[in-house]
Amino acid sequence: MNITNQKRMAAAILSQRQGREVGVHRVWIHPDYLDEVSGAVQKDDVRNLIEEGLIKAKPIQGTSRSRARKAAAQRAKGRRKGHGSRKGSANSRNPRKARWMSLIRAQRRELKELRADESLNPSQYRYYYRKSKGGSYRSIGHMRSNIELDGIKLGGGK
Repeated sequence: MNITNQKRMAAAILSQRQGREVGVHRVWIHPDYLDEVSGAVQKDDVRNLIEEGLIKAKPIQGTSRSRARKAAAQRAKGRRKGHGSRKGSANSRNPRKARWMSLIRAQRRELKELRADESLNPSQYRYYYRKSKGGSYRSIGHMRSNIELDGIKLGGGK
């Protein structure tokens, strides 16, 4: 028995009812009543079968994000970042400018804290600010050790 036309009609009717497209492949027909469905020739017959629940629209099947979420969680831990997973250059993955901004902001924040707790006076602050701007320090720890080498006592080693 051929129920292609019935499926097509059901898809059109269900599309109107749901307000969005229902394709022929989403039309479900009750397997026990196939002969009854094949006898439905007009749209009204198909409508009645839909009312009875012998023809339904299957739900839209989405793509599961569970695997993507799991992979993202692994990447957050630092996994899955080896050579085979890389597309861009080291600079495109972590640009020089972004590295510089995070470094200089951290150093300036540290200098402001040292000035606020009066470990540095304003002229010393300006001196070390200029040095950090010139790229003299590779990290906060490096900057602090240089300040201490100059004989300035810093409270509580961070």
